[in-house]
Amino acid sequence: MDPIELATGDGLVLRAWQPEDADDVFRACQDPLIQRWTMVPVPYLREHAADFTGALTRAAWAGETSAPLGVFDAHTGDLLASGGLVALDRARGDAEVGTWVAPWARGRRVAERAGRAVAHWAFEVLGLRRLIWRAEIGNHASKLSAERIGFTFDGYVRAALPARGGGFVDGWHGVLLPGEVCDTPPAWVAPGGPGARRAQALSHPPIRLPAGPCTLRALRDEDLDGVVATFRDPGTIQWTSIPLDYRPEQGRDFIRHAYPAMWLRGTGAGFAFADGDDRFAGTVDLRISALDPVTGEVGYSAAPWARGKGYTTEAVRAACAFGFERLALGRIVWRAHVGNDASRRVAEKVGFVVEGVQRDSCVQRGERVDGWVATLLPGDLT
Repeated sequence: MDPIELATGDGLVLRAWQPEDADDVFRACQDPLIQRWTMVPVPYLREHAADFTGALTRAAWAGETSAPLGVFDAHTGDLLASGGLVALDRARGDAEVGTWVAPWARGRRVAERAGRAVAHWAFEVLGLRRLIWRAEIGNHASKLSAERIGFTFDGYVRAALPARGGGFVDGWHGVLLPGEVCDTPPAWVAPGGPGARRAQALSHPPIRLPAGPCTLRALRDEDLDGVVATFRDPGTIQWTSIPLDYRPEQGRDFIRHAYPAMWLRGTGAGFAFADGDDRFAGTVDLRISALDPVTGEVGYSAAPWARGKGYTTEAVRAACAFGFERLALGRIVWRAHVGNDASRRVAEKVGFVVEGVQRDSCVQRGERVDGWVATLLPGDLT
């Protein structure tokens, strides 16, 4: 297969790497984000760049095992990104699109623009039947670029990608078929659109958010005693499905994995709320519906010593505001077992409108019970 050159018409040129590109590749691959989200060698040495732009590129094109391309500014000739196809299988008719973007070129949708040009070439010239885009869970920017091109992500694949240092990590797996390339990004993921706002928020979880007398922040190891005491409290046990006899190891797993996984996978956002002395006072989270991306569901629990002080109301109000403004939610649902008057008071103070009772809508330790349901729209937030 002969190396090719593509011009996008919007200021990009994609061409096979040349040995003289090595210095720019070396400089780009010192970037922490490229080293975090790709499998470039770390530390990245000048000889790695020379091999990549020289012998590896020549062998890839000659053997038709991949089609490595540099992405350059058509006017200045500056290196912007790496693009092209990896894991190319002409006989089977598929390949994976692989990209990284130089730190000085970010914010210009280079991966999207270059990936779209590669997709058109792969389908229309090479005659491939399928393209794949893989990204490690948490790389929301890469996933967003792929969705703008037209890739469909149906979920995540466990142990999908090799991890630096050995082992494997979970990954998103997107597929694009002929006829699905989007020359204009879908509205949801268009620049400035709701999906773009959400990807930005999930990529950069806030360190702290004000919540009246409280602060929303990440859970941390020193919250363990507070988490365990809260989830062992009779008032929490009565109205939730928290396991009975909640143990420290369960609390430790919750702190280290539950909310971080929500942020990484894009399924929601979870916070601890803390008092003025930064003491753990409870948890609040928003879980995004897998069926309706503009709907979230709020859940919260208050530490026994924090109840009756207004902390929970302020934390829920702040979390819902974050959901509307940053996660692009259009509605937030609250549910509670019928009789959980304390939770209902919090929801109504925030602005939730109780819509009624859903029979057998809540599951608690294997049994179904009736639940209240309420909805909050952006204009309802008090």
